[in-house]
Amino acid sequence: MKMRANIFERLLAGETIDFHDPDYAEIRNACDETRKAGVALNNATEPLEIRNILEKVIGAEIDETTTLYPPFFVNYGKNIKLGKRVFINAACSFLDLGGIVIEDDVMIGPKVNILSEGHPTGISNRKRLTPGRILIRQNAWIGAGATILAGVEIGKNAIVAAGSVVTKNVPPNVIVGGTPAKFIKELTN
Repeated sequence: MKMRANIFERLLAGETIDFHDPDYAEIRNACDETRKAGVALNNATEPLEIRNILEKVIGAEIDETTTLYPPFFVNYGKNIKLGKRVFINAACSFLDLGGIVIEDDVMIGPKVNILSEGHPTGISNRKRLTPGRILIRQNAWIGAGATILAGVEIGKNAIVAAGSVVTKNVPPNVIVGGTPAKFIKELTN
């Protein structure tokens, strides 16, 4: 007999979860615990203390070359994977139930929103979570105030201009900007 995946595995697999799902309380409880840890994280001032608390929030070791400037807002935390030499500036919000992977050398400006979950637009089915993993490839730069929506991949070396809303995959080595983000130009050395 095959065991049913837990609700977090189901989300990572891309399954839409209804708010009335019998396991939905597990999401609420886990997010409540993360918010408690977030209070400590956002009151920390020493880099080592910040890294130690963030490791507890995401449930994984973080390379000493990765830097986070609080405040930082996250709903779950355990579905975030951070590479080496990642820089996350102040006041970013990550909703990670669908999974967020940030590869090495990524720079994330202040007030960036990375949202790996959303909701259907239909009136009758809006009270559901629709997850989609976000992947930010090596050496990408996400400008201040940008929003990355569920299911998007940002290509290697790409730049997302400040204030942009990214709704579709971004190829490597380009700049995109606007709402919704559109191609601006190719990058060269």
